[in-house]
Amino acid sequence: QVQLVESGGGSVQAGGSLRLSCVASGLTISNACMGWFRQAPGKEREGVGRISTTGGFTTYADSVKGRFTISRDNAKNTLYLQMNSLKPEDTAMYYCAAVVYRGRGCLSLLINEYIYWGQGTQVTVSA
Repeated sequence: QVQLVESGGGSVQAGGSLRLSCVASGLTISNACMGWFRQAPGKEREGVGRISTTGGFTTYADSVKGRFTISRDNAKNTLYLQMNSLKPEDTAMYYCAAVVYRGRGCLSLLINEYIYWGQGTQVTVSA
């Protein structure tokens, strides 16, 4: 049984930083495409960042470029999201997701192609 467990969320003031972690079990993430997504109340879930199996390639939503960094430690089976210069509009539930690599580029996967999802961790940024 695959489980993804996020942690590291919280409440911060604008301009602050948080680091989210996502620990996987039942899945060897070195074989998986992974990403971070978020969903604010009343809005659709959106992609934040995606990362290749080795971590050598990443892509980000325009709204977070230059502020967020996605990374992975395959030895620890853990995905990370470093979030700096946080803004109130970053307030959302953040989810990590994974899908076993099948040959298609990780960075081009659509949100509905991710199979495994965590339960989410709340990030709240106050002005």
